[in-house]
Amino acid sequence: MALGNFSTIPPENWTEEAPAGWNEGAQLGLRVSLFLVLGLVTLATILSNSFVLVTICLTRKLHTPANYLIGSLAVTDLLVAIVVMPISLVYTVIKTWNLGQIMCDIWLSSDITFCTASILHLCVIALDRYWAITDALEYTKRRTPTRAALMIAVVWVISISISIPPLFWRQSKAQGEMKDCTVNTDQIFYTIYSTFGAFYIPSVLLVILYGRIYLAARSRIQKPPSAFGKRFTTAQLISGSTGSSLCSVGFTSQEILPHSGESPVYLNHVKVKVSDSVLERKRICAARERKATKTLGIILGAFIFCWLPFFVLALVVGTCKEACWFHPVLFDFFTWLGYLNSLINPVIYTAFNEDFKRAFQKLVRLRRC
Repeated sequence: MALGNFSTIPPENWTEEAPAGWNEGAQLGLRVSLFLVLGLVTLATILSNSFVLVTICLTRKLHTPANYLIGSLAVTDLLVAIVVMPISLVYTVIKTWNLGQIMCDIWLSSDITFCTASILHLCVIALDRYWAITDALEYTKRRTPTRAALMIAVVWVISISISIPPLFWRQSKAQGEMKDCTVNTDQIFYTIYSTFGAFYIPSVLLVILYGRIYLAARSRIQKPPSAFGKRFTTAQLISGSTGSSLCSVGFTSQEILPHSGESPVYLNHVKVKVSDSVLERKRICAARERKATKTLGIILGAFIFCWLPFFVLALVVGTCKEACWFHPVLFDFFTWLGYLNSLINPVIYTAFNEDFKRAFQKLVRLRRC
């Protein structure tokens, strides 16, 4: 989401002049270096999100509603990398818009829509996991592909509603030759509406949801293991997996083996003995639960780190108008820091998911064969 989208700074104030003493060769070298770095970021974003989509498509075990949300997030981030980032790369390097009014409108609309959709996808994923961990039995019945598709549809409706208004204002200002492509508007209401709808409200929602998930995880760790049936755990629910796990501390009569220090319990009206190994199993489970809660902190921290500077600057510049001025390099840096979130998302949401890791490793081995 380009920082200029919310700016009310006149275009002439965006012109960046080279420091005194710099020659053309140094400027060219800096631009080439910048082009290469941003190009690598764009390519890495395309590849990482493509790998997530391929892994989901080719692995039947990953065909679950929770992973459909992650796949939709990967599609959105892939659109950011293919449609938005390459044009932004060129615009950042040459500092002049040469693609005309129509392409400007398409690029700005795509920028706002896809970046907002990427942020809102994080919210629906958090909401899905919150429901799964706080109401596991009931929500498992309602956690269907149709429900996931409805959540994704809501994300795109909100994103499009945020990106459409600037198109009308931009058309009324399109006069003469274009040298810049930004949404310069005096509509403070839109600045507040767009920044709060795309970031501030979703951020508050994420903090609340992940805070509740963390508290639920702690309570599960402190609970004694149940001897009556298998239950889902925080680690499984956070990762979206409902497969078997060592953290499933429930057991069956087939799992109970003679062992020293056993204590008798009654299961299905039959007196059996529970192995003390259950205690060791609980300790391992607790360690995995703690790791899962740390994952939540990484997800939230990466999101805030990437997008908070952009939206703070967007809100400040959009409200104080010409009274505020920031160096163009700062705008460009915060823009690409936000784009970086589209590269981080597939890494976080798959690196900490054992099902994704195993599926990806299996695909790599098959490719080598």
